[in-house]
Amino acid sequence: MSAGLALAGVCAGYGPLPVLHDVDLDVPAGSITAVVGANGAGKTTLLRTVTGQLPAASGSIRMGGRIDLRRVAVEDMVRTGVALVPEGRSVITDLSVDENLRLGGLWRKDRAAAARTLDEVYGHFEPLARRRAAAGHQLSGGERQMLALGRALMAVPQLLLLDEPSLGLAPKVTAGIFTLLRRLCDGTGLTVVLVEQNVRSALAVADHGVVLNLGRVVAARPAADLAADTGLRHTYLGF
Repeated sequence: MSAGLALAGVCAGYGPLPVLHDVDLDVPAGSITAVVGANGAGKTTLLRTVTGQLPAASGSIRMGGRIDLRRVAVEDMVRTGVALVPEGRSVITDLSVDENLRLGGLWRKDRAAAARTLDEVYGHFEPLARRRAAAGHQLSGGERQMLALGRALMAVPQLLLLDEPSLGLAPKVTAGIFTLLRRLCDGTGLTVVLVEQNVRSALAVADHGVVLNLGRVVAARPAADLAADTGLRHTYLGF
């Protein structure tokens, strides 16, 4: 079962420095929404605000139309159905691939179900299946990104948030990750918010696109429409 995400009038920032200004965002359930924009647009701040790492100063953040995420503690987000893959492929480098993945489902009480999910994750990422005993520091950048994503999937989220998953990766690896996201959305109804500077690839895989500029939403349309809008691309996206 998937859950959409809706933000209305969200403002957030760091101390006295405002970053997000009255952000409205509608992410339909079972879709991929790409959030794009230049450096400093507020994309990472948006994800941090949704997950409660940065408290919103005002506005509402709801999942599935009924869960008020502003009332959910950061440590309870995963149990609520929200998973974040942060920028930087934050795996625990001293632990093995298998240990990292199992941590993602450690809170789940049904151990048999968690074991089935682990098998599914290895099915998604064949390079990880071959290197189950390898330590995180022995992995390539692409393998670390697979591991970070796989660990998030171990929680069987309804809403998956990804921050720059293509950063520093070869185009072939990026294409594989984006293809998997598309397959998961189509096959399981997973809802994805994809923050990306690889604008072409993000809009190509997404259903919807949102352009942020200086903390404000300047466009929200079907992804194909944004990709085809030459003026908007040149003004805000640099291509």
